[in-house]
Amino acid sequence: MIGNPRTSLFVKSAHSLLQRFPVSGTAKGKGKDKSGQTLKRSVLPKKKPSTSGGGGRGRNAATEALTRMAEACINAPTPLRHLSAKERQREAEREKLGLISKERQRELDMAKGKAANSPSEEPAIMGTPGLDYISLGLVDADKIPKYELTVEDGRRLAKEYSRVLMRKHRARQAAESTLLRLKKEAIAALPEKLRAAALVPDLTPFPANRFMATLTPPIEGYIDKVKEATRKIVKKEKLR
Repeated sequence: MIGNPRTSLFVKSAHSLLQRFPVSGTAKGKGKDKSGQTLKRSVLPKKKPSTSGGGGRGRNAATEALTRMAEACINAPTPLRHLSAKERQREAEREKLGLISKERQRELDMAKGKAANSPSEEPAIMGTPGLDYISLGLVDADKIPKYELTVEDGRRLAKEYSRVLMRKHRARQAAESTLLRLKKEAIAALPEKLRAAALVPDLTPFPANRFMATLTPPIEGYIDKVKEATRKIVKKEKLR
């Protein structure tokens, strides 16, 4: 009777998958696996950076400094705070009780710094100290007039000063126009030959139009010498 080849192959493959010898749960031969207990995954411990040592300490200090700088940039306070009416009233009441927040204290310190750096109201002495008119006794400081101007007075004086400058400008324009007119009339009154000579501009000794420096004249035979030197260098390169 001939057996089925498929059945024989299945029996052989099943026989090869059977466990022939008992195997322990661990490499040491101790079976720690219990029924109904989930297997735990082994976790490798992470290596912590060593704080001791020359290079590690400097690296940690640099990292901490960079972290502090980043936090200071992110949490930097604004120069001006926006507070509502209620918040300002509450802050004023807290100041009366002696409670000042860090932001308010910083604003007060900034105001004090600006007041210290602001220019003084007293007039500053210009020039070399000790050689000015007041120090030399030529001018009495008490007799110098002091002006107290309002905003309206300042605007009025500025307008008056602009009018004075405009009058000076117009007078100068009129003087220049009169000078050119008299010059043209004087040239027109000259004879024909003198008129032609007077119309030619004189550029000496102080030329009115100063031209930029021109190039130097070419040196005779300079280009030929350069070509000859180049030819010799090329020949030496070919011989090498």
